[in-house]
Amino acid sequence: MEIECESFVFAISTLNSKMLRKTIFWLHLSCGLTASLVVLLMSVTGVILSYERQIQVWEDRSYYAEPLPEQQALTVDQLIAAGRDINGFEPTTVLINSDETAPAVLRQGRGPTYYLNPYTAQLYPPHSDRLSQFFANVRGWHRWFNLSAERRSTGKAITGAANLMFLFLVLSGIYLWLPKVFSWATVRMRLLFTKNTDNPTARNFNWHHVFGIWAAIPLIVIISTATVFNYRWANNLVYRLAGEEPPVRSTVNTDDALQAQSLTLVPLNDLIVTATGYSDSWRTLSLAIPDEYATTASITIDEGDGGQPQKRHTITLDTTSAEVISWAPFTSQSAGLQARRWMRFLHTGEAFGLIGQTAAGLASMAGVFMVWTGLSLVFRRFSRWRSRQRRSPQIEVQAA
Repeated sequence: MEIECESFVFAISTLNSKMLRKTIFWLHLSCGLTASLVVLLMSVTGVILSYERQIQVWEDRSYYAEPLPEQQALTVDQLIAAGRDINGFEPTTVLINSDETAPAVLRQGRGPTYYLNPYTAQLYPPHSDRLSQFFANVRGWHRWFNLSAERRSTGKAITGAANLMFLFLVLSGIYLWLPKVFSWATVRMRLLFTKNTDNPTARNFNWHHVFGIWAAIPLIVIISTATVFNYRWANNLVYRLAGEEPPVRSTVNTDDALQAQSLTLVPLNDLIVTATGYSDSWRTLSLAIPDEYATTASITIDEGDGGQPQKRHTITLDTTSAEVISWAPFTSQSAGLQARRWMRFLHTGEAFGLIGQTAAGLASMAGVFMVWTGLSLVFRRFSRWRSRQRRSPQIEVQAA
């Protein structure tokens, strides 16, 4: 009796396992067909954007120039004034580099960026803008099909949904990767590239599983962090997992702004001088230019290469005295805020330097092959099904 019960339990568990695997397989296939083209687009553009920052830095080398002997750098206020002389340009951020040969950078939000000689305020001739425009277009396609501002939310909704389906594809793919019967032959077929290229179906099966399993971890990181950018609930989840409530956007206090009209503000250069005293290894200082009624100003001190959040610190100063209101090195920030700031650079791999960027680029390339081989396997499966459907009536006629 006990043996019969054990056999029955084994049979039920086996049936459940087969049903579960079959259910996950068809969900995997359905999501793959639905999101394939969008995932392909995001993967291709992700590969192109892998080394964007290094390429842009390389292009900007033409803006570096040695100062003349005993030549003194201009103040930040003088550089901002020179930027405001540019027709139609109102800088919102100024970036100062510790490298004496580097240019001062003035930005207007997400609009134009200008490079100035920090000793003469000479405006460097802009690049042809082809490279910057190229990357801007690629980012647009990567995020929302490069649609116009009016239709951008629609594009973002589509890429966001496809991104979630991609996450399910990777997670379910890990389960489906496990062979039904464990042996070195079955594991090797899914873990290593084989030399069997005569059979396209076998080759695509092998490539789909090999690319999928080796790229799984970096893809999970890339896709999960993208979800944080696409959905507010995912962004809030980062803070809640860290044991915090999501921050609420602050609003401008009109009374404080009116009161500030009667205050005398110190030169912005005094703020920069104060900030440099808080880091001996700073590489860039980024000042969000305060308006004429602001009583505080924030400066981001970056001790890294621009892609390492743990080396970014923030200092807030009083614009009437240049005294420090708060000094917030990365380690002093809340766990939720630290986690959120990691998201941007984990997505691109920049948080781990060139190795991380390369890993992210290779994972994106693996995504391209996974879409290609997955679609090929689906179409061949459909063709075999259609062939069986055509043969069925003939077999019935012959049997009759």
